[in-house]
Amino acid sequence: MDLKHIFDNNKKWIKEKLDVDKDYFTNLSKGQSPEILYIGCSDSRVSAEELMGVNPGEVFVHRNIANMVPNTDLNVQTVLNFAVRYLKVKHAVVCGHYYCGGVKAAMQSADMGILNPWLRSIRDVYRLHQKELDAIEDEEQRYKRLVELNVQEQCINVIKTAAVQKAYKEWDFKVHGWVFDVKTGTLIDLKIDFEAILEDIMKIYKIS
Repeated sequence: MDLKHIFDNNKKWIKEKLDVDKDYFTNLSKGQSPEILYIGCSDSRVSAEELMGVNPGEVFVHRNIANMVPNTDLNVQTVLNFAVRYLKVKHAVVCGHYYCGGVKAAMQSADMGILNPWLRSIRDVYRLHQKELDAIEDEEQRYKRLVELNVQEQCINVIKTAAVQKAYKEWDFKVHGWVFDVKTGTLIDLKIDFEAILEDIMKIYKIS
């Protein structure tokens, strides 16, 4: 595959931006003050800024396989800490998507090599919600529900962190769980009731 078209596209994009605003890149270079931290999937079909219709500088983005927020992953934890403590974002979003390859792989009994530890965290989500998931007879619906529950559990991992607990106390900060439906292009707010979910267990994780 010839990548020359990418650089041609870049030149076209620069011209389009400057035609509208001659100071566009000068202003962009002055810094960022996003209000949203977006943690999404690395899937090439799911472009964070495009599906939200936002401009550069409006969203701080982190992407990995299956939009995970593992406690032991320094990459996502560093992004989360920086976005909350230093950028002072007002919203943290975990956005999954239906037909996610990472979630699908976690539902299969297969040795995926280096992916095994990563997928095990998704399998832990299945274990936590096994009764509900096993009761869903339709495999595709069970798969989609696991996508939703994985978003929920990753949001809870976000809330467990010291930076987020402090943010809740110091400013109007919210955590959101969303799912993107690749088949329709629809962005769905799962409207997760974190207070109800965490009511009995938050005392275990409270650190701030």
